[in-house]
Amino acid sequence: MKWKWLSEKVIRWVGIPVLGLIMTFIVKAGNHANKSLLENFVVSTVFTAVLWNGAAMIIFSLRRKYPDIQQTAKRLIITSLVVTIFLIIAPNIIRLVLGIHTWAEIAQLKTIFSHSEINMVAAFMVSSIYEGTYFFGKWKESFALNEQLKNQQIRTQFEVLQNQMSPHFLFNSLNTLTTLIAEDQKSAIDFTQTLSEVYRYILQNKEKELVRLKEELEFSKSYVFLLQMRYPENLNVDFFIKPEHEKLFIAPLTLQMLIENAIKHNIVSKTAPLHIEIYVDKGEVIVVKNNLQLKNTLEKSTKTGLANIKKRYQFLGNREIDVIESQKNYMVAVPLIEMLTEIEFSKELAYEGIDH
Repeated sequence: MKWKWLSEKVIRWVGIPVLGLIMTFIVKAGNHANKSLLENFVVSTVFTAVLWNGAAMIIFSLRRKYPDIQQTAKRLIITSLVVTIFLIIAPNIIRLVLGIHTWAEIAQLKTIFSHSEINMVAAFMVSSIYEGTYFFGKWKESFALNEQLKNQQIRTQFEVLQNQMSPHFLFNSLNTLTTLIAEDQKSAIDFTQTLSEVYRYILQNKEKELVRLKEELEFSKSYVFLLQMRYPENLNVDFFIKPEHEKLFIAPLTLQMLIENAIKHNIVSKTAPLHIEIYVDKGEVIVVKNNLQLKNTLEKSTKTGLANIKKRYQFLGNREIDVIESQKNYMVAVPLIEMLTEIEFSKELAYEGIDH
């Protein structure tokens, strides 16, 4: 990159003598007009170097402690307070070390705050540049991450819609519907309505990053209803979810993809029925578990379903998807995400004593 060499350290150490030179003329016109230009330049450069480097260390330390963009206000308040205290104490220590003032002179209130207004203005300018650059960098990072997530969602939408709209799926659905119309018209109507609900959910949530678990479960049960029309005695899906867990969030269509994967890769027959259990473990993850009875030949698959889910959850805060396979069972554990509503967030801010 063209300007990669222009790092913060280069700017700082080039800027110190430049700012020191500017301060030389300000001081020369003020209280130290009796000193030579060179003496004023040396003293001003020492002050600038100590104060700039000290302020930078404070800024970087607090940046490491409060790195998130959501912590910007807190970081700015604490940084301003600590830098202000530093700019009051440090100049007086420098004056003592350089012999500019004695302890007796330092003890005077006038001397303690000497040139403090100049130091504050310089510190404000430098801090603004540091924080502005950092905030802009974080914003770019957040924007890039959001674009990655959008691209991943588009790929997920395509894969799910492709699987649902495939000729194989439509053939099975229409074949099941035809049989139901001849045998049980009420069931045929239920099947058609449920099929409509499945597509409506996909269309309504295809652009969302997260949905409530309650909504995802309702959709999954509708999807399972369609599957059980195809496998009436061969497929058993049991949901064990407590009401308090339904308010948590999950990436949309996650359960559907895991259920579909279980059916795609395992035998589903009267002699070997497939059992799928969906439950919440320790209030933190939702587990999709099925008995393992792999097919000898698999249906044509993109083999990206589980990998797709893993990538989406990495984008949602580096959350890991656990896959556990034994001789008898196959389990996938997906993290559940807790999000505050606007009302809950306001209550938490009030509890912390933050004026918003």
